[in-house]
Amino acid sequence: MTDDLCVTARGVSKIYPGTLALHKVDFNVYRGKVNVVIGENGAGKSTLMKILAGIEQPSEGAICLNGEEIHLKGTRDASERGIGIIHQELNLFPNLTVAQNIFMGRENTQYGVILDHKKHIEKTKMLLERLEHPIHPDTPVSDLRVGQQQIVEIAKTMAQQDLHVLIMDEPTSSLSTAEVEVLFRLIEELRGQGISIIYISHRLEEIMRIGDYVTVLRDGKLVGEEKVKNIDIPWIVRSMVGHSDTKMNYKQEKPIGDEILRVESLTLPRRGGGYTLDHISFSLRAGEILGIYGLLGSGRTELIECIMGMHPESTIDMYLEGKKIKPTSIWEQIQKGFAHIPEDRQREGLVQTLSIARNMTLASLWNYTKGIHLLHKKEDDSITKTIKDLEIKVADKNLPILSLSGGNQQKVVISKGILTSPKVLLLDEPTRGIDVGAKADVFKIVNKFAAQGMGIILVASELKEIIAIADRIIILSNGQATGELSGDEITEESLVKASGKGHTSGKLENIS
Repeated sequence: MTDDLCVTARGVSKIYPGTLALHKVDFNVYRGKVNVVIGENGAGKSTLMKILAGIEQPSEGAICLNGEEIHLKGTRDASERGIGIIHQELNLFPNLTVAQNIFMGRENTQYGVILDHKKHIEKTKMLLERLEHPIHPDTPVSDLRVGQQQIVEIAKTMAQQDLHVLIMDEPTSSLSTAEVEVLFRLIEELRGQGISIIYISHRLEEIMRIGDYVTVLRDGKLVGEEKVKNIDIPWIVRSMVGHSDTKMNYKQEKPIGDEILRVESLTLPRRGGGYTLDHISFSLRAGEILGIYGLLGSGRTELIECIMGMHPESTIDMYLEGKKIKPTSIWEQIQKGFAHIPEDRQREGLVQTLSIARNMTLASLWNYTKGIHLLHKKEDDSITKTIKDLEIKVADKNLPILSLSGGNQQKVVISKGILTSPKVLLLDEPTRGIDVGAKADVFKIVNKFAAQGMGIILVASELKEIIAIADRIIILSNGQATGELSGDEITEESLVKASGKGHTSGKLENIS
């Protein structure tokens, strides 16, 4: 391999208490190329990226930039050397505006003391126009959807001066198809400027499309490095997990029972007029996995949130096991038998300052109390059993939640919902940002509880995934239900066709 090396890591190891995250890893970053890093969750990808970005320091080994050994003491040190990172887990301040987030820590000033807000606004507009996403710079980040926040995260890194190396950790996990295309055009532009891209993704087609080199990690060790033009997807899968089976089918035979949930005329008005959800009606049976599919902005997340009582402005007739109920708050819905696994596990699913164990029982503490006393043994037994049942890879349940890989963090979020003993489990993009093996584990969990009679509603934007797991699929487009598919009707073509429609009756159609 003759391309110039920009960054090299030699013999890098990282040891956490009870965990060897990286073991003597060698890693090359080629100048002006897209250097893809792949591996299952827990393979050490994010740990290696944190070391290269100055967030973590290696336990042993050396990092060289342009042939010179460097010791990064923090992110500012890395930034001054031209290394930027777009985090997989969003690293924004929700109480601040888009512009304030983008220029946090590198503010423009007048006379050295006065913040130059006008310049921040102008530069933010330019960055977002470059990303073809005209979000107003003064918009609070808390008002943005996850996909929009990802765009802001990208813009924040692009605002860095003298960028030489850009680390992208799952940058497309929350983006729409159109937004992904914009990002790929930006990557091509940066590559043309000689900027080195380190790109982490679980979307194998992306790797083959934009990558120049691929480095494979498994269990914290280097498995191999190759030019993308010399490999194919089966090679990638085989390197990651030890075999090359790329067929995706998670459906299992299971009994489907009586109707457990019925939703009629769910309507959510949109600020400024119109509807985010327009008279949506559907039913769910015990043991059924009902998929909700739609493009970004279709209303799929809002549908879940309305069922959980998060939108008091919505109108809905809802029946649980034949009894009419009114969703007024998340807490009351949990008490009635609903559990919600949110799309953004870091911001909405986990408390990052708490331990693994404390996160697991956070929503079900009433099950482990007697009067004002916490029944520690009962809680501990329940946590231990759930860790075993859900196959959560944990060295010590009292470690911080952030010590786990993304896939295992997601299992903890699911366990938090499961421990409330729900009748209906609502999952919003449960496989976002996790690898092939972790996805299989999540869907194994979903099938397990469906087989026990739980009703499952699963929101997904990945066509192959929702086809591989759902018994029946309802398609949303612009807040309207544009189709319902089941059995052999469920195909990629039918889903794409229905998601591009927009009729106003609110009635479901079979698309064959």
